[in-house]
Amino acid sequence: MKRITKLLIVLLLGTAVPVWGMIPGLTALKIITVIVLSVGYLAVLLRAGGKPPADSKRLRRIKRGTDLIWIGGTAAALEAIFLVFWFVKSGAGAVARVFAIVMPVLLIGLVLFSGVIRTASSAKQIKLKDHILMLMLWWVPVVDFFLIRKFYKTAKREYFFELDKLELDSARAEDTVCATKYPILLVHGIFFRDWQLVNYWGRIPAALIRNGAKIFYGKQQSAQSVPDSARELRDTIMNVLQETGAEKVNIIAHSKGGLDSRYAISCLGMDKYVATLTTINTPHKGCDMVDYLLGKLPQGFVDFVTKRYNKIFTVLGDTAPDFISGVKDLSAVRARDYVTEMPDREGVSYRSYMSVMSSAGSAGIPLNFGYLLIKKLNGPNDGLVWEESAKHGSYQLITTPQKRGVSHGDVIDLMRENIEGYDVREFYVGLVSRLREEGC
Repeated sequence: MKRITKLLIVLLLGTAVPVWGMIPGLTALKIITVIVLSVGYLAVLLRAGGKPPADSKRLRRIKRGTDLIWIGGTAAALEAIFLVFWFVKSGAGAVARVFAIVMPVLLIGLVLFSGVIRTASSAKQIKLKDHILMLMLWWVPVVDFFLIRKFYKTAKREYFFELDKLELDSARAEDTVCATKYPILLVHGIFFRDWQLVNYWGRIPAALIRNGAKIFYGKQQSAQSVPDSARELRDTIMNVLQETGAEKVNIIAHSKGGLDSRYAISCLGMDKYVATLTTINTPHKGCDMVDYLLGKLPQGFVDFVTKRYNKIFTVLGDTAPDFISGVKDLSAVRARDYVTEMPDREGVSYRSYMSVMSSAGSAGIPLNFGYLLIKKLNGPNDGLVWEESAKHGSYQLITTPQKRGVSHGDVIDLMRENIEGYDVREFYVGLVSRLREEGC
């Protein structure tokens, strides 16, 4: 009802010239009405309005933005119909006709502009390419209609999705479904660090914490050999135990982080301090793509990339990055020795998960190219790891009801994207809540 009222305010103010020019007399009343409508119009544009759902100011901005786009779009359609009728029936002069067009264009355009700005600055599911297209083509008729429509639909979906998430978390807050006996240690994969401002795990840690989990991070460097990364991980585990007073930790590790964790458990005595190891898209049997590329690429190019990578990540916080050692430990040939080098230890529960893409279009560069190459070499994969390589301990394939699939980055919420049929945050909440049910 509020949205309809706002729409009427915009429509009445926009049609003031043609409609009220047809009504004789009552000049003072018309002026007062215009002033009242103008104040109402400013309120439509500027008033924050409404309580933020579950104290989420971002969702309030999305709601306001989509409301303004709806009001502006609906007003534009109705105004166009009215003006066509008015131009046919009216005998107004040229000046009145110009004002009859200019006023609604400015008023409705400002409403749409305000809605798009609010939506673009708040909705995280609107992709970068759509922002760029809007900046470049907002002035092109028809094209701008489709761009605004896409902004509206994407933001609207995000609003309801996030609202449902907030309501779900609020409903089960007292249950603390993720309050495990042992703290959770999230271990990242290769080529990343545990920066908290740009969290490797996206929105997952916040969702787990809201549901009672105690979260820590592996803090190993971005690229080193498995043994070197495992030694850093060992130190982190001992620090977590000292800080929390816990006897053990539950490790959830992604990609190469799973190999680092296995080495720490099997070779560095951490089996006494790890209750469970859950690996996500980890190449336990290695990546044939690594062997293929190292065999094809010129050594000079490999050396150049290694040198540049190590230099950049030294600046970004690594003390001794070793790009090529980290990559070589992902080799399928190298992984043949892992069964004997890193045997499973009694007392540690091993479980693994894997996701796969459905096509190269399921992800961007470089995962789309990786998908095509690994599909040719091995079969179903996530853009970096093939399915069979990820199996270790109890295993489960992550499936979705839609065709897109889930990539190597999607499975850790790297792009913060809401994927139809795969609620990444709920997947991890479910994973950790099962650890709790098992008494871990």
